Amino acid sequence: MSINTDVDSFLNKNSSKSFEINYKHHIIFWVIYFIFNSLRYSNIHQDFMLSLRMNLIGFPIHMAIAYFNVYYLMPKFVFKKKYISYTFLVIATLFLMLLVKYSLTYYFIGPNVWPEGPEELKGLTLNYATTMMVGELYVSSFVAAIKLTIDWLKEHSKLHELEKRQLSTELRFLRSQVSPHFFFNTLNNIYSLTLEKSDKAPEVILKLSELMRYLLYATKKNKQDLKSELDCIQNYLDLERLRFDESLNINISISGDLEGKRISPMLLIPVIENCFKHGASKNIGDMVIDIDVKVSEDLLHFKVSNTIPEQSADSFIPIRSGGIGLSNLKKRLELGYKKEDYHLSIYEKDNMFNVILKLKV
Repeated sequence: MSINTDVDSFLNKNSSKSFEINYKHHIIFWVIYFIFNSLRYSNIHQDFMLSLRMNLIGFPIHMAIAYFNVYYLMPKFVFKKKYISYTFLVIATLFLMLLVKYSLTYYFIGPNVWPEGPEELKGLTLNYATTMMVGELYVSSFVAAIKLTIDWLKEHSKLHELEKRQLSTELRFLRSQVSPHFFFNTLNNIYSLTLEKSDKAPEVILKLSELMRYLLYATKKNKQDLKSELDCIQNYLDLERLRFDESLNINISISGDLEGKRISPMLLIPVIENCFKHGASKNIGDMVIDIDVKVSEDLLHFKVSNTIPEQSADSFIPIRSGGIGLSNLKKRLELGYKKEDYHLSIYEKDNMFNVILKLKV
């Protein structure tokens, strides 16, 4: 499955909603604006009915210009960087508004179309035109600022959700990266055991089924019981033992209270797998794998050491870098945990390759 599947699904699902209008919020805003304006002008005019009539004329014009600017002019011109065309159309719209408002006020209120002005006005003047246009520009800009802020918050929220979905998808992908060759080798071992009619075959099949069940279902969870993860590791080790004779020596120690401790599923297995992929499978001679698990309060101390294969320095480079499995682990820790909640150390000492993970659980 592609990592981008959930991302594309999320975008397709939300694209149809990008131009939806929340009418309830709009109505609340304009009702508050209308009441505020009516009270403000009644204080100026000392006449509430005159203020109400003036507001009933100006209010629809405010709304028309605000919506025309926000939902047509800005998307068509500002967002496309056509600033000159936008400026020209805004000025033309304001002039048209001025003529409409003057005509309606003259018809419904009377010759004095600017009762709050410094003197009685009986015609269009530069002072009146400038005041009306600046007022409309203020209202329109205020509405545009609210709209842009809301759009930014929605976009920020959508990007945050998109990022979470992408990280979740990537984590699920990384959890599934247990090498397929392990399953092929195990099936070959089972085949050999069945040919030999070995009594071990049923037990091996059972362990493989338990491991596969864990791999299938645990990866769907964000957190898994630490005990279940360690049981999975034990099954993994038991199955890998089939591939080696007595030259492979595995020592595992578990101490501390595991009850209630949870980690990301499939987090520790890549470390174990790395031992076999870059250690035991390449080793010539005796091979030692030491696994030490300690739980103290809310801290997991997980250390795995394996004998460095007896080979040339050049062929050992992939192991020094940690291999794909440990790169997988590093990436998952970065995606699934805060930086202060874990510490990963990878080093070589005394002919042993060591991985130490300290993790808050």
